[in-house]
Amino acid sequence: MAHPRRWSILGVLCLALLVLSVDNMILTLAIPAFMRELGASPADVQWILDAYILVFAGLLITAGSLSDRYGRRRLLIMGLGVLGGASLLAVFADQPWQLVACRALMGAGAALAMPSTMSILILVFDENERRKAMSIWGMVSMVGIVAGPTLGGLLLQHFWWGSVFLVNVPLAVLGGVGAYAVVPESRGPARRADPLGVLLSIAGMAGLVWAIISLPHEGWSAPVVIALGAAIVALVVFVRWQSRAPHPMLPLAMFRDRNFSGAAASVVLLVFSTAAVQLALTQFLQLVLGYDAMTAALAFVPLAVAVAAFNLVGATLAKRVSNRTLIVAGMLVIAVSQGVFALIGPGDGYPLLAAGLVLMGIGTGLATPGVFATLMGAIPPQHAGVGSAVSDTIQQAGMALGVAALGSLLSAGYLAALPAGVPHGARTSLAEALGTAARTGSAGLAQVAREAFLSSMSLVSTAAALLSVAGAVLALAVLRRRTPAHVRD
Repeated sequence: MAHPRRWSILGVLCLALLVLSVDNMILTLAIPAFMRELGASPADVQWILDAYILVFAGLLITAGSLSDRYGRRRLLIMGLGVLGGASLLAVFADQPWQLVACRALMGAGAALAMPSTMSILILVFDENERRKAMSIWGMVSMVGIVAGPTLGGLLLQHFWWGSVFLVNVPLAVLGGVGAYAVVPESRGPARRADPLGVLLSIAGMAGLVWAIISLPHEGWSAPVVIALGAAIVALVVFVRWQSRAPHPMLPLAMFRDRNFSGAAASVVLLVFSTAAVQLALTQFLQLVLGYDAMTAALAFVPLAVAVAAFNLVGATLAKRVSNRTLIVAGMLVIAVSQGVFALIGPGDGYPLLAAGLVLMGIGTGLATPGVFATLMGAIPPQHAGVGSAVSDTIQQAGMALGVAALGSLLSAGYLAALPAGVPHGARTSLAEALGTAARTGSAGLAQVAREAFLSSMSLVSTAAALLSVAGAVLALAVLRRRTPAHVRD
């Protein structure tokens, strides 16, 4: 049954989610400051960014299981406390390794808190209102993704680099106090701990994510191959152990539900196809159109506005059509948006890009609530925490895979599109080519490099569009026609 204070609870959960999403995105503009003020090398910067993702993805399933066992509100408050405390410590860092350690601790706090936000949501709302609540939840997540870089830019314009971490502290405190005051405690049935499952899941997910995020920079080097092999072995042993353990931390029966497995696959394709396209668009805005970092962040506002508006449209349509219909329609619209990005040429400015961003926002706004409502609706309430963690883990892995795979395609396409005779240093990336052109005064080199990048971006956008179509076909074929009782699909 729906909780009488469910909308107040949703407000607190959205505040907690805003803390997590802003924290994850706010560093995008602070990298030059880290290099200048802390003497961070490019490798240090990479670890500052990746330490959070690595720990976050590695701990998610364990944290979700712990929230089911010890209390979802308790883990939410603990996670916000760890995140806020680590952010405060980061303000006082004066060495890159200290900042890396703080970022890893922030990732641990986010992993503790994140599964509880969605698991509590599905417990306090009934099926009739759950999609509307998830629409609002998803809208807040998108606002945080856009607001993070924008807020980071404003803070860096007026304050020192530590302000991008300090802003997390009051938000985390407010979220923790609100959770204690409003959110009810809930947990699954008492069961024994699964320490072997915990170790295997952490080792497997951490190794997998490390290999994925290292692949674009190191290629198939020995450390990457070893980490990937060890991760696969750990995850295979984890699955076998979970199928035989008397008290598994991850109930594998969830994956036998067509709605859960189909929605999970749709999430992977959705984030896989959109993450790398946004990576290419960020470079297009700054290196082709010449926007500064702040203006480039604001250029994504049409995406956030469209997502927010069509999340609500999707929630309204949910009364008349099924989740499957919304997912299929949304992913097809996303495919169209990626087709628009593929058409951007050397003479096109921001308007065509803005049209594609609006279409992507419409598609995302329609598909996302249906995907998560289907995914979470298939999870038994007693496993809400670990089920939510699986959802989050799938998103993180899909995003990392998308950036690694399509990011590599972006680099390979750029290299292939360059004509013979381009200097070696200019062949590594568009940024390097523009730097070489600026040093040598070669306007022709800059023009050729930009055209090669646009050709590569078109290739990546086309691949992403095909993946989005595949996601729509998969959802149509696998998901059941489950709708509210008064609706026929």
